[in-house]
Amino acid sequence: MSKNKHEWENHTLGPLRKKHGERQDNFETISGLNIDPVYADENLEGFNYKEKLGYPGEYPYTRGVQPNMYRGRLWTMRQYSGLTSPRESNKRYRYLLKEGQTGLSVAFDLPTQTGYDSDHPMALGEVGRAGVPINSLLDMETLFDKIPLNKVSTSMTINATASIILALYIAVAKKQNIRLDQLNGTLQNDILKEYIARGTYIYPPKPAMKLVTDVFQYCSTHMPNWNTISISGYHLREAGANAPQELAFTFSNAIEYLKAAISSGLHIDDFAPRLSFFFVAQNDLFEEIAKFRAARRMWAKITRERFHAKDPKSWMLRFHTQTAGVTLTAQQPDNNVVRTTIQALAAVLGGTQSLHVNSRDEALALPTEESAQLSLRTQQILAHENGVTETVDPLAGSYYVENLTDQIENATYQYIQKVDDLGGAVKAMESGYQMNEIHNSAFKLQNELETKKRIVVGVNEYTAPTPPIKKLQKIDRDETNKQINRVKKLRAERNREIHQQTLRNLKEVAKTTNNTVPAILDCVEAYATIGEISDVLREVFGEQQELTTTF
Repeated sequence: MSKNKHEWENHTLGPLRKKHGERQDNFETISGLNIDPVYADENLEGFNYKEKLGYPGEYPYTRGVQPNMYRGRLWTMRQYSGLTSPRESNKRYRYLLKEGQTGLSVAFDLPTQTGYDSDHPMALGEVGRAGVPINSLLDMETLFDKIPLNKVSTSMTINATASIILALYIAVAKKQNIRLDQLNGTLQNDILKEYIARGTYIYPPKPAMKLVTDVFQYCSTHMPNWNTISISGYHLREAGANAPQELAFTFSNAIEYLKAAISSGLHIDDFAPRLSFFFVAQNDLFEEIAKFRAARRMWAKITRERFHAKDPKSWMLRFHTQTAGVTLTAQQPDNNVVRTTIQALAAVLGGTQSLHVNSRDEALALPTEESAQLSLRTQQILAHENGVTETVDPLAGSYYVENLTDQIENATYQYIQKVDDLGGAVKAMESGYQMNEIHNSAFKLQNELETKKRIVVGVNEYTAPTPPIKKLQKIDRDETNKQINRVKKLRAERNREIHQQTLRNLKEVAKTTNNTVPAILDCVEAYATIGEISDVLREVFGEQQELTTTF
């Protein structure tokens, strides 16, 4: 019997490996972290339980932000969705709620995300294609028709026009006679990752950051239960980042938001408890679990040690998880059900607060009702049928998981330090640093796929003819045309004088340091459109040109 890991590797493993070899010369996680053949106590030499882990619900929250986690309350089940029109999207939301979904997650189309109305030339061909089109309060009223906003938690994936969407949501709540302190949900409102990974920005970084902090200020006073931002690593990872980069660039962006909010006069404990995060669950089960655990520990340290937050709620990292869109394949789409189930399991074992499971047909189209139901059922099966929710952080103490958690934390801090050295997230972004790192990581992974170092079943190995899916969700062109006609009719029927006055007032407010949210709220209640409000802000702030990688 071997006395230690080294002796086992030499005397037990070594002869077998010399005789038969192994499948690969070396084994790595998707992010390129080395994987040993076995883990033992030697891999955790000097490991301090109290410092690294502690107990659930206690600093540094490695094991979860709640003492009893899912034994007390399951994660919020959100299926991200938005269809051709507000009317069709409303039908889908009410269906999902009836089927047991516990929170809404709104996907907006690209024109809405970039501040164009449905009848604008820039919107041609994109209306309702990637989510629901929202032009005005009229659309928002339809979107949430017969859905009481004080009874449901709503997440809205919107960034450049986030303050306008929030104002529209507030206006609907007021029409439903609901107090703002009764509203519960999340606004993505993370503009920095748009410059790095997605591209749906409008304004230059400085005024864009002001719009973000304006939301922080407004909600800290009027909407105490609303999460004012969901700082997203998801889109960074989808663009090609590895796990440490996903955490590092997300936290660097978060640090920038913290600094901006503090500079605007807010105290960290006034707004940090309402910050949330958005991460991906990728294919590597153990790496993803370790990533989520490392993230909680790191955020606790950042807020407490770097920003001197005193409120324990400021230290707690709360996050939404979505399974990985880039892993969905058009070939053999049923395989996607297996992939997303394992990814969802990683999110649950990693302690997520809410979850979206991608649908099997999303590589081909927006999900059908049946596909969305199956994705929801995946979450419900994980919640109720297999015991993974019965104890908190069941993988704690695993030599492998704890070692991997430490590796990810250390690699993440190295990236954060580099961003700090470059002057922070915005300065680093302007130099092209994050984009360059993500591009290099994406290239490495693509090369591994093309050389078959990594296998994607049904794509680069185990291929077979794929029968077409008989039923796919299609874009309803009639609904698209109705949407365009709807906004034209609105312009003709609204009170022109009040509408124009609110836009003039917004223009004057935007030129000052005053909070823009009340003025935007006045605009939307006068049925000004997203495009009109965005154009006013474009006139004052200017438009950001495409950033290039120069690092």
